[in-house]
Amino acid sequence: MTTSYKAKGMVPIFALGIEGSANKIGVGIVSENGEILANVRKTYVSPPGHGFLPKETAKYHQQEIVSLVRAALDESNLDPQDITCIAYTKGPGMGAPLRTGAVAARTIALLWSKPLIGVNHCVGHIEMGRLVTKASDPVVLYVSGGNTQVISYSQGRYRIFGETIDIAVGNCIDRFARLVGLSNDPAPGYNVEQEAKNGSKLIDLPYVVKGMDVSFSGLLSFIENEVKSGEHRVEDLCFSLQETIFAMLTEITERAMAHCGQKDVLVVGGVGCNERLQNMMEKMVKQRGGRAFCTDERFCIDNGAMIAW
Repeated sequence: MTTSYKAKGMVPIFALGIEGSANKIGVGIVSENGEILANVRKTYVSPPGHGFLPKETAKYHQQEIVSLVRAALDESNLDPQDITCIAYTKGPGMGAPLRTGAVAARTIALLWSKPLIGVNHCVGHIEMGRLVTKASDPVVLYVSGGNTQVISYSQGRYRIFGETIDIAVGNCIDRFARLVGLSNDPAPGYNVEQEAKNGSKLIDLPYVVKGMDVSFSGLLSFIENEVKSGEHRVEDLCFSLQETIFAMLTEITERAMAHCGQKDVLVVGGVGCNERLQNMMEKMVKQRGGRAFCTDERFCIDNGAMIAW
């Protein structure tokens, strides 16, 4: 048990969370009052030009999970007997990686005689964002490799007000990165963001907003043809893609704010790390007299602490 709790004679609640729904495998330990005692993570990086496949990703998670649990205990200065419960990502996500995390969590729960709790991945992102930023009742833009949703809390539950009708925004960016030959290390979206900073020419791309929903598949097909034409610099393609898709996301978020009568926005999910998206959201929210709450890669990207909390 940590020294501060020992000194106060307290018996706190500590949850250990395991996240493994995609190519990140993470273990976090969080106290009942929201203190993040450990948040360690590793990433399966697929070969250039390829996405991460379930089988290979699950195998990577299997190889790393034990060392991550040990690292989390060391970082938190806790022993297994100090842990109150074990939490794991129940879904949504990729089947094989999810199963790896679930099996690991169940094994630990049995070995340590701890209760086991399944956690919704999406709710984990939102609640971690609220914890870190102290946002109270915002409209949530949840953007990642597998999800694109505008969410708000209403009548005792999270409700979806807008979403993608085909592929997620992160999936669109990742597939585009493979088209132009960008590396998957540390992440394709990060590399697109860096290339976009050197872009200056805005290429006209399909802008598809349908009410509260967005569509990215047609845009991806269109930009694939632009890549093959060889008429544009990679930097300008990256710049144009970001400007177009982030404008779409900003529009539907603002529409949800007007519908719900809310002034604040919380951006969560891996794509939420993108500084350009954060900048566009901050400008829009400022015009409405509100605040934009964003986090960095420690908490935007999939992590174990969000599952523990």
